[in-house]
Amino acid sequence: MNRRNMLWSAVSALGAALGASSAKAATEAAPSNKLKVVYHLSDAEKVNFVLGNIQNHIDGVGGPDHVTIALVIHGPALKAFHAAQANPDISKRVGEFSKDGVELAACGNTMKAQNVTLKELLPGFVSAERGGVVRLAELQSRGYFYLRP
Repeated sequence: MNRRNMLWSAVSALGAALGASSAKAATEAAPSNKLKVVYHLSDAEKVNFVLGNIQNHIDGVGGPDHVTIALVIHGPALKAFHAAQANPDISKRVGEFSKDGVELAACGNTMKAQNVTLKELLPGFVSAERGGVVRLAELQSRGYFYLRP
């Protein structure tokens, strides 16, 4: 009887140790509840719609600390973000998004085609040097959800 109790105690202790180790590993490797989303914008007529979607997304999750958002722009839509011709509402939204940590990526190929430099875009933009579609694929490979409103 004494042996049985000792064996049971040893098995119980081993189980508790393994359980604690598994719980610790699960806690350390727990995925973030913070969603990562990339918005794709190429249509000039959808600029305000997409910017509104991004603001609604930020508001809907309780603020910019609860979501990671990137906006990748290429094609005709990029013209709306040229500093010289951007309307004040777009300029204001881009400034707020930049402060909120939204990545604003301009397609390098489109920048060349439109003969515009990063300095000529609204403040806060980065260049997707290898192209907007490449940047979209990179972000998706890192777990970003793809949205194209």
